[in-house]
Amino acid sequence: MKSKLFLPITALFLIFSCAPHVQRMSEDSVTDLSGRWNETDSRLTAEEITNELMAHSWYNTFTANNGGDSPVIIVGMITNKSHEHIATETFSKDIEKEIINSNRMRLVQAGSMREELRAERADQQNYSSASTMKKFGLENGADFMLQGTINSIVDQYSNEKTIYYQINLELSNLETNEKVWIGDKKIKKYLGKKKV
Repeated sequence: MKSKLFLPITALFLIFSCAPHVQRMSEDSVTDLSGRWNETDSRLTAEEITNELMAHSWYNTFTANNGGDSPVIIVGMITNKSHEHIATETFSKDIEKEIINSNRMRLVQAGSMREELRAERADQQNYSSASTMKKFGLENGADFMLQGTINSIVDQYSNEKTIYYQINLELSNLETNEKVWIGDKKIKKYLGKKKV
């Protein structure tokens, strides 16, 4: 009888003792468990590089030449060329958020989301009342496109490793193809023995 009861109790103990401990954290807290690119890298890089983007002379030149109007930006492809999987869409959204929150630049939709908006506008031509239907040909055209890459270099010896990330972004004038700004952010991480 004892052995029949012992096995289920042992099984339950093993199941509950292996369950992970989950703790909620602030989304702004800095966490770096694996040394890989993470949400903190994405958020901080977007903040720093967007501030650099607005502090550059291209911004004042544009507003001076356009009666004080804010430039319209479209965020294009940010390509992951690093050694690991990086959710570049999350990074792009962090950049877009910083652009909107700056109140100094305007942002227009890109890619599949822009196509979805156009499809909805086309649908309205058939199914919405004339007073609420949105017209074609009134989109804000972007003045500049922001594009970039995420690269990495890994250096490893024995149980020690460094991971170096370089994020390069370029802003181009859509009318002339002229590059008006190039910015970068570098991140270096050490994984290994704790240094005293």
